[in-house]
Amino acid sequence: MVDVRDEKVFMEKEDGIATIYINRLEKRNALSYDMWEKMIEFVDLCSEVDEVNVIIFRSTTDQAFSAGADISEFKTIRSTVDGVIKYGEVTSGLERKIAECPKPTIAMIQGFCVGGGCEIAVACDFRFSDETGKFGITPAKLGIVYDTAATKHLVDLVGPANAKDILFTGRIFPAEEALQMGLINRIVPAEELERVTYEYARMIGENAQISVRASKQIVRHVLQGATEDNEEIKQLIMESVQSEEYRDRVRAFLNKGKA
Repeated sequence: MVDVRDEKVFMEKEDGIATIYINRLEKRNALSYDMWEKMIEFVDLCSEVDEVNVIIFRSTTDQAFSAGADISEFKTIRSTVDGVIKYGEVTSGLERKIAECPKPTIAMIQGFCVGGGCEIAVACDFRFSDETGKFGITPAKLGIVYDTAATKHLVDLVGPANAKDILFTGRIFPAEEALQMGLINRIVPAEELERVTYEYARMIGENAQISVRASKQIVRHVLQGATEDNEEIKQLIMESVQSEEYRDRVRAFLNKGKA
């Protein structure tokens, strides 16, 4: 738990880790249009600054990561076709920003992780939950159609059969089932979740970031169907072996030290 602020979304940075907090306790962190926009702003900032190695998305309450979209906006911004398109652009925009962010991303989940909240988590590289995690993607309940990018991320994680189960039924299911189908990476006792998540983020941060970021890009390249290096990947490989970090780490390794 963290100190509650007035902002519905805010960010803190410490020791190379940026934490983006969802903070709308009275509505189980229901996501409004301005919250999606603010998270895009934060991800863009983290992508550009060297002092951030890992991004963690989490809630300020253990009751919900996010229960989904703010349904009150169906009467306002989402009440027209143009508004629905505009809203879809900002939600898919955040998901794309997270997926394409050069920095590794982790969703730390407690309680409800449903709809748009689950969409954010699925876009992250890793998802750690405690036993209270409750998951679901519910467009079928409302007649909404998720776009191809969002659906592909889900299929990449859980496979087509499980993706159809999640999307066709719109049901809510527990963390244990989410783990079994590959939607989340691990279940951690509630009292240990914060420590385990941040220790994992620090472990990533201690490694050569040129390698970590290149690996993320290459995995995405593979998921897009690639089996060979393209020119961009070849350039990443060349930059890595020419980097000062590579020389320092190899030297330390040969001397049985630490970079």
